[in-house]
Order: sequence, then C-alpha cells, then structure tokens
Amino acid sequence: MTSSAASQSVTHSTDGKQPETAIVVGTGIVGIACAHYLSQAGLRVTVIDQGKIAGACSHANCGYVCPSHVLPLTEPGAIGMALRSLLNPRAPFRVKPRFSPTLWNWMWQFARRCNHRQMLTAGTALQAILDASIDEYRKLIPELSLDCEWEENGLLYVLQTERGMEHFAETDRLLTEHFGVSATRIDGDGLPDFDPALKPGLAGAFHYPGDASVRPDRLNSQWTARLAERGVQFVEDCELTGVRKSSGDITALQTSQGDMKADRFVLATGAWSSHWSAAFECRLPVQPGKGYSVTMPRVEPSPRYPMLLPEHKVGVSPFANGFRLGSMMEFSGFDTTIPEHRIQQLRDSARPYLAAPVDGPAEETWYGWRPMTWDSLPIIGRLPKLANAFVAAGHNMLGLSLAPVTGRLIAELVTGQTPHLDVAPYSVGRF
Repeated sequence: MTSSAASQSVTHSTDGKQPETAIVVGTGIVGIACAHYLSQAGLRVTVIDQGKIAGACSHANCGYVCPSHVLPLTEPGAIGMALRSLLNPRAPFRVKPRFSPTLWNWMWQFARRCNHRQMLTAGTALQAILDASIDEYRKLIPELSLDCEWEENGLLYVLQTERGMEHFAETDRLLTEHFGVSATRIDGDGLPDFDPALKPGLAGAFHYPGDASVRPDRLNSQWTARLAERGVQFVEDCELTGVRKSSGDITALQTSQGDMKADRFVLATGAWSSHWSAAFECRLPVQPGKGYSVTMPRVEPSPRYPMLLPEHKVGVSPFANGFRLGSMMEFSGFDTTIPEHRIQQLRDSARPYLAAPVDGPAEETWYGWRPMTWDSLPIIGRLPKLANAFVAAGHNMLGLSLAPVTGRLIAELVTGQTPHLDVAPYSVGRF
C-alpha cells in the first residue's frame, strides 16, 4: 500500500477537520505501542515494516515485564566480561572479534559508563519508565481485552550455588536501598515447594513479586488486530529506502512501495536505527545485541513462575501450552544464523535447575537483534534537526517492558502535550 492508498481511508475529527497523519517505521512492540497512542490521540496512523508485523526481536523473547530490571547493563565488571568473551565463542555475553570501528567506539563508550555512579544514574531513569509502563499494561490488557497470557506472578531469580546466592544478595540489597525494589528470599530447601519444576539441591532464589509476564507473539497479534479494527494501517514488506526533506521537515519517506507522505514521522526501527543516523540528521548509536530462544511443548512438572538463572544467564518462560528458554548477548553484527550449539547451550544451562526435561522437540528456534545503546537507556523524543520527526528506539533488552510508556510519550510529544514523564534522560541530544 502506498501513501496514496493510505490517504483514501480518511476519518474526520469532531470539528470537521481531517486529522493529522503519522507514519511509524517499524512494527516491533515499540512501533505497535506508538501506533496505539498516536491513534488514541486522534491521528490517522500507518505503520510500515521491511518484514512482517512484530517478526523480529519482539516475536519470541522471554516476555518479561520487569520493574526488577532496574539496573542497566552498564554495571561494574561488564566490560571485563565482554573482553574475556573475545576468545570464548560459547560465552553467554560475547563480543565476536571483527573489524568494526563503529562497534569498538560503541564498546569504548559503554566501558566508560561501567561504574557505580553511572549505573545508579541510569537505573533511576530506567525505574521511572519501567514502573510507569507496567501500570500502562495493567490498563491496556483489560481495556483492549488482550488474550495474551498476561500473568502477575513475579519473577524468580534462581541460584545454583551458595556463592551465587551471596553475590545476588548484594544486588538485592542495592535494589532495596537505592530503588525500593525488594525480593522475598527463598532458601534452597523451600524451592521445590515454591515451584515443583525446580530440582532439589539448589542454593535458593529471590522472588520479585512486582514483575509480570506475557506471551509476546500473542500480545503482538492481539494488539495489532485491535489497532487494525480502529483504522490503523499496517504495511508489511515495505522497506524504507530514503527520506525526502525540505526546510527542516520530512516531506515523505521513500519506500519499496513508493513515496509515503504524512504530517508526522516516528522512527521505531530497533536494531537498524543507526543505519538512519545520516538521513535523520542525528546520532543514533545502536548496536544489535543478538539473543536466542527455543520454545518447547509443555512438560510436567511445568514451571509455575517465570525465572532467570543468573549464574548461567538463561531465562525460563512458562506458557499455557509450552515453555521457552532464552538468553545470550552476542555483539556479532547482523548475523542471521542460529548455531545449533547455542540452542543446545540454552538447554544445557537450564538442565541443572529444572526437574522437567529440557530436551523436548523444538516448536521454534529463534534469534532477535536487541537494539543496544551504550548507556542502557532508550532513545525517545523529537529529532533535533527535523521538526516533524521523532524517534523511539534503543530499548536494549527491555523493549517489551518499556513499550507502552514509550508510545504514550511519543504521542504526547507529537501532539504538543507536556510529557507525563521527564524525557530528558532519553533524549537523542545526549549523544
């Protein structure tokens, strides 16, 4: 569908004027959320994507909506872990050796921020948007009647060793003291009663009751269906190829399906955002951080709680008809392969924890490129040199968690309202 086709489905505002139009580039969960709030604000919205709706990083992640993830990736020790990974292709956090000045500049900027002070500063900015976003989900899910396996069972961090428990207890103290986020500590003897899917003999766990979870693919399909009913246009297989500009505004997007015009434009292109820095006249330092998952049929005993296994860097997501193992952070560029050893690594890493078998048939193996910024904060706001263009990108590992408030902030900025949160920490101008 071209812009001329999109312009034929026109609705009218209550004062007789035609509503403003907006094009959102990207149909991941962040793009979907932007479309929702822009449409709710009265704009006529078209969403385009070079692939399928929510077919990339939003499709088969672990589905956590997690205020407990307030600490950024830029924590002390992270850069040492990355450097050690250069010679270990099986490291769960890995930087693949390659010649890429852009990547190494990104890593330098990341390393500069791996200290206690900046960790707390970024955590404060993350907490504001994490807490607001879960509140938005609690309104959206019933309001839109989204059948997406929304559960508020919290998130369970399970530790195999006593050393792991001691180390995570320090993290829990930091979360409590600085952010007011507290967990219930569960000793190893009580774990099998708390969740029978866990093996006896584990050291213990920390349960954060304020977290929630969802099945991502069902959330995406249900939400887009509701938006389509409202009149939002979704255009798949529509690649952005260029930008037409005049006098500090974007006048049209050049796409594989022709030029598309609108009054407002939102770049929600995830890991691809840096490709558009020059065209959008701003710096968007986003690197693809590759993750993997394997989804299997339901087993018994099936996990009751979403889990993270910090010592092995693996997540476990229970669903109604199955469960998912997900993890890894690879800085390997836009690599499209799914190495079998990575999927096997997910299974092997979960095996010491789960009483249920982890070697069942794979219903789906998947990879996604997380859009990683060097300070662990998303990029949300108006583009400095283009008055009618906005960006909603760089959500790192928290796109699902942060999507609703990102969409709401974008709609507030587009319509000239005072944002309900301070957007300064997320501004593209910080780069």
